[in-house]
Amino acid sequence: MDIGVLGGTFDSIHMGHLKIAEEARRQLGLDWVLFVPAGRPALKTDRIITPAHHRIQMVRLAIAGKHYFELSALEVDRPGVSYTVDTLASLQKQFGAEAKLFFIAGMDSLLELPEWREAVRLVNICRLVVFPRAGYKKPDLKAMEASIIGLAKSMALLDMEPVDISSTDIRRRVAQGMSIHGLVPAAVERYIKAHRLYR
Repeated sequence: MDIGVLGGTFDSIHMGHLKIAEEARRQLGLDWVLFVPAGRPALKTDRIITPAHHRIQMVRLAIAGKHYFELSALEVDRPGVSYTVDTLASLQKQFGAEAKLFFIAGMDSLLELPEWREAVRLVNICRLVVFPRAGYKKPDLKAMEASIIGLAKSMALLDMEPVDISSTDIRRRVAQGMSIHGLVPAAVERYIKAHRLYR
């Protein structure tokens, strides 16, 4: 059983997240992709994050009807700051030793990996699946391997164009009264409007 794990604040989830998950599933032959909204992200303490129940509901609406996408509230349900290595260890325990986990992250996250908690353990728990981000080049993996042993053999690069949608831009557009039509699923757009998020 091959399971993709796509984490993030999902504030708000958008079409880019769905495209990345679909490309990872297709290119790596994953059985399904698990969307894991963050509780309190360790590296995102500089801004207020939308309450978890809204972010979870938006993910639920975005993936509705896609049997190969699932939602996990693991990080939200766990108290304290969220660390990816703890989440992956919990998921491995939940799904059992026969499950292979594929953690999906952007090129920007790859560059931050040396700052992550227990990065070496992380790349030994899962395969790291990296998608391109506009403005970010592939780092020197040999140099990173010196501090994160096992990174190079753990990593797979997705062959796709960088996604040109960001949650930051969606929040800005809503705050300024601009349209987000086509940037998020229609059900998510309706939810944001109904609950007056990002205003």
